[in-house]
Amino acid sequence: MKIFGLDFTSAPCPKKPITAAVCDLKDDLLRVNEIMKIDSFAAFESFLRLPGPWVAALDFPFGLPQKLLSNLGWPETWEDYISLLSLMGKTQFEQTLIHYRESRPPGDKHHVRTTDRYAGACSPMMLQRVPVGKMFFQGASRLLAAGVSILPCHPTNDARIVVEGYPALIVRKLIGKRSYKSDERNKQTPDKAAARQVIVCGLRSPELSNQYGVTTIQLPAMLAEACMQDSTGDNLDALLCALQAAWAYTQRNNGYGIPSGSHGVEGWIVDPGLLMY
Repeated sequence: MKIFGLDFTSAPCPKKPITAAVCDLKDDLLRVNEIMKIDSFAAFESFLRLPGPWVAALDFPFGLPQKLLSNLGWPETWEDYISLLSLMGKTQFEQTLIHYRESRPPGDKHHVRTTDRYAGACSPMMLQRVPVGKMFFQGASRLLAAGVSILPCHPTNDARIVVEGYPALIVRKLIGKRSYKSDERNKQTPDKAAARQVIVCGLRSPELSNQYGVTTIQLPAMLAEACMQDSTGDNLDALLCALQAAWAYTQRNNGYGIPSGSHGVEGWIVDPGLLMY
């Protein structure tokens, strides 16, 4: 099975592209073949059109919190509110979130999805610092337009399957809350480089790989070095997403690792640590 892991960005360009780990899963061996750079949304849309079968994990929220949808009176089926936002446009979407937050009391401005609460992830309403709201807006509509099977938001019979990844869940297993990346040059420290080395070594450990349904992660030395040397962490995050995509595929007879009671309107992060919920 072809497996992809994508580190997404809300404004891909040659200096900050979408990064994709291209892998194959055969039996219980995950082989990493290359790390590919996607430097525009047009290229991303072409990527989504690659013939299946494949499974890809992308690290942005596929949906918005149910509470936000209800309070704004937006449609409460995923495809309907994604279509509405596509017509609304980026500026109006962001202004709507800003005005909504201004109307909320302190402590209740950024709602989270159920899966965010369990994963310790940021609110999809965030537009600054970690701009996952911008990533959601740019990514979700393109997934819908591509006709891929989006789990659990918009499942279809298409052989191109996308799930939501969250690299931090794997990172925490390996290095706790240590920082391992930064886009700011003055924050790209030797300590972060050492943390990336620990993560790469941890990925090769049987303890971690077995948790994710594979016995071996075959990572060529050149690609391992690329992950350790990349101070932004984009290469490494793409690889971590690929591992979550591979795990989801091993769980294909169990809903791709997505609990049956999960909110299709909100989306769900695939990871064995969230399977209990």
